[in-house]
Amino acid sequence: MASLTKRLKEIQKIANVEKIYSIQEAVMLLKKVPHVKFDETVEMSFNLGADPKQSDQMVRGTLMLPNGTGKKVRVLVLCKGEAANQAKVAGAEYVGGDDLIAKISSGWLDFDVVISSPDMMRDVGKLGKVLGPRGLMPNPKTGTVTNDLGRAVKEAKAGKIEFKLDKQGNINIGVGKISFEEKAICENIDTVVSAVNKARPQTTKGRFIKNIAISTTMGPGLKLDLAKLGTT
Repeated sequence: MASLTKRLKEIQKIANVEKIYSIQEAVMLLKKVPHVKFDETVEMSFNLGADPKQSDQMVRGTLMLPNGTGKKVRVLVLCKGEAANQAKVAGAEYVGGDDLIAKISSGWLDFDVVISSPDMMRDVGKLGKVLGPRGLMPNPKTGTVTNDLGRAVKEAKAGKIEFKLDKQGNINIGVGKISFEEKAICENIDTVVSAVNKARPQTTKGRFIKNIAISTTMGPGLKLDLAKLGTT
């Protein structure tokens, strides 16, 4: 059995991964433990009482984090004509049509969000095998297929994020950076919990949110007290 590093030993002294914490306690401890040299992402992991194999129990949605993600978001917009100017003015890094579709098809993926105008979706559909597995495929339900490209770009850059149930019945989502103030991280977490709760399908039975844990990229996972979160 490999011996623990000095950092991991210090983490174990400060945080107990078996204990259940309030949001405020957990965030305080995550900020207190030793960190690596980069600004780690604060991540939330939900285990839900929904069956991902049942189409009527799919859980997905979008939300605006009140304090943003702390990440520079590179936005790519697929559109034609005058719509391109709207996207550029809003701050999209990459704007184009068939040229960008061909570039993506060849393996280029240096972007974080893809937005498309409705008239491009027939061609964008060809990218399903490339963008789909990475969660980048534009979708009207998440506001990434729209004629209001300017608004969609601005929302993406301001901290609009998407969540979706995976095949194991979990949702994993980044909610900011460990460099954020504790209050900002807690506000982002509260917003995500509320959004996931509201996305509960009517067909699910029993407790919907079974477990929630928060962690940093290289830090411990700490369980949150569901009773204090108003989850169902």
